[in-house]
Parts: sequence; C-alpha cells; structure tokens
Amino acid sequence: MTKEENEKRLEHLKGIVSRLPEKPGSYQFYDEDHTIIYVGKAKNLKSRVSSYFHAEVDRFKTKVLVSKIFDLSYTVVNTEEDALLLENSLIKKYNPRYNVLLKDGKTYPSICITNEYLPRIFKTRNIEKKGGTYYGPYAKVSVMYEVLGLIKALYSPRTCRQPITKEGIQSGKYRVCLDYHLKKCKGPCVGKQSQEDYQKNIAQAKEILKGNTRQVLRDLKDEMLKLSEELRFEEAEEVKQKYLALEAFVSSSEVVSHTINNVDVFSITSDEKMAFINYIHVSNGNVNQSFTIEYKKKLNESDEELLQLGIIELRARFKSDAKEIVVPQEINLELDGVKFTVPKLGDKKKLLDLSIMNGKQYKFDRLKQAEKLNPEQKQTRLMKELQDILHLPKLPYHIECFDNSNISGTDAVASCVVFKAMKPSKKDYKHFNIKTVVGPDDYASMKEVVHRRYTRLLDEEQPLPDLIIADGGKGQMEVIREVIQDELNLDIPIAGLAKDDRHRTNELLYGFPPLKVALKVESELFHVLTHIQDEVHRFAIEFHRNKRSKRALHSELDDIKGIGPKTRDKLLKALKSVKRIREADLETLTNAIGASKGKIIYEHFHPGE
Repeated sequence: MTKEENEKRLEHLKGIVSRLPEKPGSYQFYDEDHTIIYVGKAKNLKSRVSSYFHAEVDRFKTKVLVSKIFDLSYTVVNTEEDALLLENSLIKKYNPRYNVLLKDGKTYPSICITNEYLPRIFKTRNIEKKGGTYYGPYAKVSVMYEVLGLIKALYSPRTCRQPITKEGIQSGKYRVCLDYHLKKCKGPCVGKQSQEDYQKNIAQAKEILKGNTRQVLRDLKDEMLKLSEELRFEEAEEVKQKYLALEAFVSSSEVVSHTINNVDVFSITSDEKMAFINYIHVSNGNVNQSFTIEYKKKLNESDEELLQLGIIELRARFKSDAKEIVVPQEINLELDGVKFTVPKLGDKKKLLDLSIMNGKQYKFDRLKQAEKLNPEQKQTRLMKELQDILHLPKLPYHIECFDNSNISGTDAVASCVVFKAMKPSKKDYKHFNIKTVVGPDDYASMKEVVHRRYTRLLDEEQPLPDLIIADGGKGQMEVIREVIQDELNLDIPIAGLAKDDRHRTNELLYGFPPLKVALKVESELFHVLTHIQDEVHRFAIEFHRNKRSKRALHSELDDIKGIGPKTRDKLLKALKSVKRIREADLETLTNAIGASKGKIIYEHFHPGE
C-alpha cells in the first residue's frame, strides 16, 4: 500500500469516526477483504473508537491492528451491559483475529436430568438443551461423581435407557432389571414406585444440584416428622437415613457462612499472554459451582477489560441471576440491579481468596500440561523465574557452581559443575587439584580455583557464565566476588546457598552485602537450585575419593626409577606382595620380569650387595 493509499484509508476511517454517536454500543473493524478482525464495546462509541487513531498511540499491537483496518461499523445499544453482551456474542460468532481467544472448557462434564416421563440422571459432555436440564460443567470430576453418588444413594433414579411411557407402564410392557433386585432402583417402570413419588425425588435432586441443600434438608425433616406422627415408622426411618446422608454431605462441602446466599464471585489471574478467570457461585452457604475460563491475549488487554468480559460470559453461561458480585478490584461495569463488592475481611474475602486460589491452580495445571508436551518450556519458565527474583540483566542460561573437598587438608580438591538451561552439562564439569594452599583452608582453596577457572576461560575466549552460585553463605560469596570483580574485573552475578544449623540448605542469598531472597524452600525453583548444589557435592566428593584411593594403592615399586606400571603389575602378579619382592633373590626376579629390570629391583632393595 502506497503512502497516498494509506492516507486515503485513514481519511475514510476518520470520517466515519467523526460521525459516531456518543452512546454505548459495540464496534467492528474490517480488513481489506471486509472480514471482521476486531470487535469492541464502549460506553461512548465516538470517544473510544477515535482513540485508535490518535497519533500518540504507543502500543505496537494496537498500531498493527490500526494498519489492517479498512472499514468499521457499529451498533448502538441502551446500556453498557447490553454492549458487553453484544460484544461477547459477536466475538463468539466471528472469532476475530485480534480479539482475545476464549477457551471455554467444553470438554468438562455436566450432569443431565432428562425431560422424560421418568427422568434419568447421568454425566455427559454433550449438551443438547432440548433433551433435559444440565448442571455444571464440573472442572473437578471427583466433585461431580461425589454429587452423583449422593443422588443415587438418596433417590435411586433409574439407569436404564429405554424410553418409558405412562401407557407402557399401564399395559405391563416393561420388566424390572438387575438394579431393582440389587435395590438400586425402586421399579417405577412396573409401577412399584409411583410416578408422583419418583418426580418428587427428581425435584429434590434438582435442588441439590442447584446448591439448595438446606431447603432439601428442611423438606426431609418435615416429611420425617409427619411420617412419625402417622406412626409410619419404617418409612420415617428411610427418610431419616436420607436426611443424615445429605447432612453429612453438606457439612463436608460447606466452606462459607450459610448467611451468604445467591452470590457470584469472580477473580482473574493473568500473565503477559494469558488470563484465567475463575467463577464461583454460592447458594445457601455452599459453593455449588466453580469454573475457570482462559483468554489468550491479543492486544495487551487489561485485567479489568478481561474481567468484564468474563463476568458477562460466565453469568450468561450459567444463567446466574445473583444480585451481588464479589470481585478483586473496582471495575467500571454497571449491571441492572447488581451490586459489586470488593471485600477486605470476612467470609466474602475468604470466598474471593478461594476463587483466586482456584484460578492460580488452573493456570498451574495448564502450565504443567504444556510443559509435559514441551519440556523446554519448563526450563525457560524456571530461568525466567530466577531472573525475576534476582533481577538479573539477562536469562541465567549458563550457571556454574563450585565446591571444595578435603580431609584435614589432605588430598584437597575442588570441583565446578555447569548447568545450561537448568540441566546438567556434564561435558563441561571440571576437577581441580589444589596447588597453592596448605592445610584445610576452604576460602583460600575457593579463591585459587575460581581464579584459575575464569583466567583460563578468558585466555581461551570461552563464554562466561550468566550466574555463579557459591555452595555456602556470605563468606564463600565474598571470596568469589573478590576474584571476579576486584581481580578479574568481571561483571558476573553471584548467589549463595546457605545452610541452617542442621546443615540443610534453607535460603538463597544474593547481592553485596548478601541478603536473603524471598523464595519458598518447597518451590520448584528452590529444588532445582539444591539439585545444582547436590550435584557439585557429588562431583567433588567422587573426585576426592578417587584421589585418596590412588594414594592408598601407591606402592614402593612406584618410586623405583626405570620401573613402570606394567612391570610393577607383572611383578605383583607373580610374587603377590611387595614384602615377597623385597625378600626375593635375583634369579626369582629375573624369571618374573627379565634380567635387566630384575637387577634394578634387586639393587633397589639390596643397595649394599
């Protein structure tokens, strides 16, 4: 598109914008092929749409969107709520390229109560509204099965799939199935249970699925007392067992005060790319619905914008008529007859915290699911998390960690392990024999090793690490800092892993002077850091053991000039020990390893002869 064509396009659009009404409504942007690429809503159409064409628009994604707009249309409505509803409907219908993408959890199961003469109750993932009434969907399948199990235990609804009619029952068309003999069904198909009694049970099951368990409990109690007064004690006992079962279920599922009734709770958990909106509905003190949807961001949408969209979407989906909505922040949204509450304390704050927890858990579960399919995503997440908590200038892809090992200063060694993308890079591991330090001086040993390591990397022009981790506290960190910053004049971040009195790693240190970093010891990142620490321990101790073993196996034969390892091993194989070699005569030694080397050995052990 030429400059002249672009100017003509913008002039056309600004002409439309200048004629827009200052009323609430929804607007649609079209591309060159007249395909809807974005749908929005506004309290004031003229003000909102004109903001896209201001010269000072600095969002890159918004600039890209504006460059694709060739035409626009709008629909005026009476209220902002109507604008939201219309926007939501159009997004679902056209799925515009630059709108948030809703992933609505259609794979979650629901509970269906059919519209039959003798209704059935079962779980399903296929919603056919003409076939019955649906309750759900249930994000936690275990909760759905718990509710279904309770209903089956209380009311024994039929499980057979055959269509049963009133005429068929009267004509004796049906036969009882195995469930009747197992007492899992009361035989309504053959008139063993009246249609009136069956429908009464279904009505109570519906109330339980709606969350109105307290009303059901009151009805059961009234029925039990009535039967007792009529001296129908066996029937009263059956109702009592139902009452006790439902009461136990309610007491285990109730999480808030029963004074809270018909309240919606919404929360949002978001990052740069995704937003997760959790919805909880409370009825008669019980949480009877919890569901999370996710939006994929396209244009850096704010949390408030997405929360508004989520509230409209979820209330419409679950047909909520709650007159109070609990939210985590003030939002610029007005719904007819609905009050918005931002709680600070009390039961409603607990509900909001519960909603936030569910949203975060959903996000975590989706992240884990994605990381199973793409392990590199997990590594990147951990590196980004470490970068954020330490405020590092770049992603810590290359991490190195050092450790010393000695016993009372003998066989002193050190090791360096290298992790790349949070995984061990074993080909880059290094061992060091301590050369300049005498005695057990960990600080001096660390100083020597760090200096040798990075002097060599500089000389060989090898890449330097993005982060150095000291296996120890402030002392080890300071020693490394002296070498890195003061002696080599390098700018490499240094962290430390400090231990408690029980020699357990319990905190991450960073900065100079070193300060404790707020990182939970049970977090995944902390486990990775302690794995790095464990790995450097293992590598150092392994090298130290090997060195001790070699020294222990060193024999006097190794000190004889002219005698190599092969001759030594051959002689030990023949005579079994150094003592026998020392006591052997020249002929025996000559027979074992030859005349010249036999003479060297003999003269070493018998210097005066």
